[in-house]
Amino acid sequence: MENNAFLGDLAWDKLPAILQYDPSAPMLFSSGLFFFLFIGFLLIYIPLRKHTLARIIYVTLFSLYFYYKSSGLYFGLLVFTATSDFIIAQLMSRTEKPIGRKMWVTLSLCVNLGMLAYFKYTNFLLDIGTSFLHSVGVWFNYAPWAELPKTEMEIFLPVGISFFTFQSISYIIDVYRGRIEPLGRWIDYVFYVSFFPQLVAGPIVRARDFIPQIYKNPSVSKAEFGEGLFLILCGLLKKCVISDYISLNFVDRVFDAPLLYTGVENLLAVYGYTLQIYCDFSGYSDMAIGLALLLGYRFNLNFDSPYQSATITEFWRRWHISLSSWLKDYLYISLEGNRKGKLRTYVNLMITMLLGGLWHGASVSFILWGALHGVALAIHKAVMSAFPSFKQMGKDMVPWRRFLGTIFTFHLVAFGWIMFRADSMEKVRNILSQIVGNFHPEVFGQFIVGYKTVFVLMIVGYLAHYIPRAWERRIQQVVTSSPLLLQAALLAVAIFIVIQFKSAGVQPFIYFQF
Repeated sequence: MENNAFLGDLAWDKLPAILQYDPSAPMLFSSGLFFFLFIGFLLIYIPLRKHTLARIIYVTLFSLYFYYKSSGLYFGLLVFTATSDFIIAQLMSRTEKPIGRKMWVTLSLCVNLGMLAYFKYTNFLLDIGTSFLHSVGVWFNYAPWAELPKTEMEIFLPVGISFFTFQSISYIIDVYRGRIEPLGRWIDYVFYVSFFPQLVAGPIVRARDFIPQIYKNPSVSKAEFGEGLFLILCGLLKKCVISDYISLNFVDRVFDAPLLYTGVENLLAVYGYTLQIYCDFSGYSDMAIGLALLLGYRFNLNFDSPYQSATITEFWRRWHISLSSWLKDYLYISLEGNRKGKLRTYVNLMITMLLGGLWHGASVSFILWGALHGVALAIHKAVMSAFPSFKQMGKDMVPWRRFLGTIFTFHLVAFGWIMFRADSMEKVRNILSQIVGNFHPEVFGQFIVGYKTVFVLMIVGYLAHYIPRAWERRIQQVVTSSPLLLQAALLAVAIFIVIQFKSAGVQPFIYFQF
């Protein structure tokens, strides 16, 4: 009796930690807490699947709880965004005059982009303003401006704010364009915006793709269950084994102090980060898509072996597909795309990629990263226009051209990742100067000996990425067609491997900061 009372007290002691937000331990798919909560969630979800309204309310409440555990009281911001755009869409549908509909769209954009700008760009704009006034003060010898201190506000960036605002903007624009009808119930729209698998780091789910699925009774076939489990397993191994391990044990060390390492180590760290960011982000997407599939909802593919791309255009068709297609449909096409001549096309590409860079973060390095990809896309489009044979994509390309193109595209993308990862342009210069002027290839052998596990994981990661799609389908089919007991064993093995590689704490996903 006393033991039962003790266990009961122990359980009640842990309840506040489960219910309360802990800034040092946000909710992650890769955490043990989420795994157990998801099992509990399923126990209630399964009986509710055929009761549409009850299911929608239940999933919405769990999604808001999940976001609260990720960002604290900023879950209210999510509710505000959903409520604002739900009302705007309703009012827009009742407005017949084009000018009135445009005004509602403009209001939605002001609310969403204004909120995004405040949380992501306030300090960046203050820094630019202070630097400008300082320069003017020095130039005109005006002491109050010349001696201005650096101003920085403490603004907490809500996790995944860029993802749910972009998702909400796509809904409003699709309603405006007449592609979808506005939802009639507020709770349905909150369900769409807050659905927890893709809430904090994507993929960005279009309303016209997802909303019709809300009203169907979600069913999961054996093949879909196996596919979802396979994606979750892949995501866990990518994120918790490859990405986290090479990051903590090698990549972060080099990027924090590049001058302490030779050029060959800096180059290997660039290759490591190129693999890390792919495994981290695609791993999250795999888990999100897999979890949604287990619940009876299907998301579109978000990563399609992007480093196998032979051109920069192909890369952006295969990397973060939900964002690149969003930028194309709602920004590039809104700027008239390629309908206003070649020069305007190149300008539109540059604007789109510069804003894509700013979307990732408010710093010069992100702007330069976006500019690099914008210039590369414009050059590739110009080359395709001048040489029609370069329009060949995928399997249609000549093998030797595809091989060389893949190598070139990979290194162009890897070069861009240096600006993406480094926390200052000085670090970027230091990394490049070490690679160019202090290479020391003889250190490579010492690297293999000193970083055995990192080296093996990098080799395994890249080999897994470059295997033919047919091989990947066969592996997935083996998992999908396996008996339930074997699937459970595979999950147990994956969890065991993750535990063996687990660091001191659960590492947040890279794209949480965006």
